[in-house]
Amino acid sequence: MTLFIIGIGLNDEKDVTVKGLETIRSCDEAYMENYTSLISCSVSDLEKFYEKKITVVDRKFVEQTDTLVTAARNKKIALLVIGDPFGATTHIDLMLRCKKGNVGFKIINNASILIAVGITGLQIYKFGKTTSIPYPDKGFRPETSYEVIKQNKILGLHTLLMLDLKPEQNKFMTIAEAIDILLEIESRKKQNVFTEGTFCVGVARIGSDDFAIKSGKASDLLKEDFGAAPHSLIVPGELHFVEEEALKIWK
Repeated sequence: MTLFIIGIGLNDEKDVTVKGLETIRSCDEAYMENYTSLISCSVSDLEKFYEKKITVVDRKFVEQTDTLVTAARNKKIALLVIGDPFGATTHIDLMLRCKKGNVGFKIINNASILIAVGITGLQIYKFGKTTSIPYPDKGFRPETSYEVIKQNKILGLHTLLMLDLKPEQNKFMTIAEAIDILLEIESRKKQNVFTEGTFCVGVARIGSDDFAIKSGKASDLLKEDFGAAPHSLIVPGELHFVEEEALKIWK
């Protein structure tokens, strides 16, 4: 049979595409991963609109077991992904496992934060490598985000930073926390890549009606309340005059 990996959009149950909705309703079982992003409606809202029971699964279930692939040998299985299926590399791995196991798969795309940030006025084709900022932990203080900003700046490109989330702990990184982490890395590396004066754009709940966008120095955004998660941070590179004009809306 088939494993359908279906993007359900960025905001609520009504963001699913018509093709996605018809496919979910036709499947024998539906699962939803809860670790790459956050949606503003409840699972019961999704179930009511999709007319399908949904099992919420964690990263270990998707990445470290073959439950979905095995089930899809004899059934139509749906894996629901907030945003678009390829906004997270884990789903590329799942597709490859289907291919290696001779299990049918189909991708149904949807809106992604990677494109939706265009509402800021920054031109999508001028974004460089996207990276994430994970929560630091004992013996774990990665500097990848800092290095990506550095390399993108050299090329004059914008950097989109995806912020960590740990739904099992009800922890969702805020823009202020992300800025604090980058400033802490700067205090150690001292390369003038990300300082309190760095111009940034903070975005929250992009794709929803109550989205928030604010631009300004890092020190200013530290004081701003962006409301509920999910949040993302953008460090712009060289700005076209049209981009500069558009960003004034969010100052």
